[in-house]
Amino acid sequence: MSADLFPTKMSFFIFIAYIMLFVNQGLLVTASKSVTNRYNYNPTIVILVTECLKLISSVILYLKDNDIATFGRDIVKHKQAILLYFVPAGLYCLYNNLSYVNLQAYDPTTYFLLLQFRVVLTGVVFQILFSKKLSQLQWCSLILLTFGCILKEVHQSEIKSVSVTPHPNESSFGMFNIHFVLILVQVFASVIAGVYNEYLLKGCEAHFMMQNFFMYLDSIISNSVVLLYHGDLRLSFVFLWDQMKPIFLNPVVIAIVLNTTCIGICVSFFLKSLNSILKNFASAMELIFTAILSWILFGYPIDLYTFASIFVVTCAIVLYARNPVVNLPKDLIKAKHGNNELENV
Repeated sequence: MSADLFPTKMSFFIFIAYIMLFVNQGLLVTASKSVTNRYNYNPTIVILVTECLKLISSVILYLKDNDIATFGRDIVKHKQAILLYFVPAGLYCLYNNLSYVNLQAYDPTTYFLLLQFRVVLTGVVFQILFSKKLSQLQWCSLILLTFGCILKEVHQSEIKSVSVTPHPNESSFGMFNIHFVLILVQVFASVIAGVYNEYLLKGCEAHFMMQNFFMYLDSIISNSVVLLYHGDLRLSFVFLWDQMKPIFLNPVVIAIVLNTTCIGICVSFFLKSLNSILKNFASAMELIFTAILSWILFGYPIDLYTFASIFVVTCAIVLYARNPVVNLPKDLIKAKHGNNELENV
């Protein structure tokens, strides 16, 4: 395996943590659904509470190494970055809200498989934004990964077409129904937000945690817009006990909030020390663990198509590991050649 895949010891730890947190997220959201396949809480309010917790966490981590005065000066100095972070923040807001909608329509393994359409799209956006041309081997691994990820859903669409009465909102074009369209919207939001966020993290001169502060501040504003759209942006509604009770009295929902907060911090470390291409391979590895754990916890079967798709995904990951993309920020180039620990993150 190429040493460029994980340039530091910490980057490997971040890679593993990313996979574990996202697998846990899919299982927790699925476990939070009622027997009628609905959520007994407002997902948007859960996301808003989570973004507030992320914001507080980033401020605490910033103040660990700096004082309040420096914090204020940095906000003024990098105020333009606040506007730039509205792009990934708004797209992540869309992605997070759609995750609740789409997990109602798909089992966890199928949901993660469909999200892997973002793999090839990430390669295209990555090349454009960073002006880096991917090698033939890298493109082969991305295409193989995409093929492995759609394998199971092709089989699922065949089953649904002969065994399930079409939903009123679904078209007659097999798998190309309203739920599939929402998955595509989620994919585009994820890809553009992820690559652009990496671009900002590696190009902005602001402190790493200050950048996180900007991101979460913009995320709170974005989620508030969603609540406003639904007519729910009233303090008396958002913080009403009837709205908060299903969140704070449900251990699973509390776990979702805490897990999502950890995901937010972990993703920023991932994009800072690694890159968006490897991030998609890490997401694909979620399939293996999600399939196994969904079978154990929720009884979702692992059929031949699922097994085959997992095998193809694994081959793609091994192929990519032979020639990974290298896109380190300037402060980590020194870390790579000087020592094995992350610096300035």
